[in-house]
This record gives sequence, structure tokens and C-alpha cells, in this order.
Amino acid sequence: METLPKSGVYDKKSLNVLDLIKSFLKLSSNGESGAVLFFIGIARKTGKKEINVKYIEMESYVEHANNAISKICEEVKRKYSLNEVYIWHFMGRFEIGEPLVIVAVSAPHREEALNGLKEAVERYKREPALFKKEIYEDLSSLWIEGA
Repeated sequence: METLPKSGVYDKKSLNVLDLIKSFLKLSSNGESGAVLFFIGIARKTGKKEINVKYIEMESYVEHANNAISKICEEVKRKYSLNEVYIWHFMGRFEIGEPLVIVAVSAPHREEALNGLKEAVERYKREPALFKKEIYEDLSSLWIEGA
């Protein structure tokens, strides 16, 4: 992967997590960043119900989600004087342990990077039109607000 895809929502099969991380590290190795941080959200077996999750389905209103994610990245970058902010959220069916989202930030210093990463993660959970459905071991399901 030579250039990073822009922030937004993607079918889980269209991007490779390790390639994204390697490319972001390469982008951030120009000498201006002293801190590079990643948040990788993965599907877990504990859900909103008392029954274990079998798998998760993620959907989105793509246009709204992409606009909201882009806005989050721009505002967080400006607020914390970050060098880069990317959010890639994946759509589709996810088995337990599979990555759902990657948030990547780089900054001159760790404090700005840590604060920016936290805000980016909190905001992507609230603002974009992302929809998570937990399917449980008994095959019941529940749509989760604040994916």
C-alpha cells in the first residue's frame, strides 16, 4: 500500500489492517512526529445481553459516516496540533477477535497524541451513522446504539 486510503467506512475485505499500520508508520517517520498511536477496536464476545456474542454485523449510512469521520479527523487534528489523524471503520460480518476499527494519530509529543486519540475514539462512537448488530449464541440479536 503506497498511499493511505482516506478516513471513512470500508468493507472489511477491502483494506488490510497490517498494511494500514505499516503505511501510517511510514507516513509518520518523516522526523516531525515523536508519538504515533493506534486504537484497534475488535469484536468481543461479551455484549449487551447476558448471552455470549457469536458474531457482529456492522452497517453504515456511508455518505453520512464518511462526512462525520472526516470532520472528526480534521477537528481533532486542529484542536491538538496533531500531524495526522485517520479513522478507518470496517463494515460487514465480524467474528470474535476481528478488527472493527482503526484510529491512528501522530503528533510531535505524546500528550497531544494521547488526548487526540481519546477524543477521536469517543467521537467516532457517537457521531457517524454506524450501526452494530450483536448476534448471540442462541441466534437472538440486538441492534446496539453508539457503535
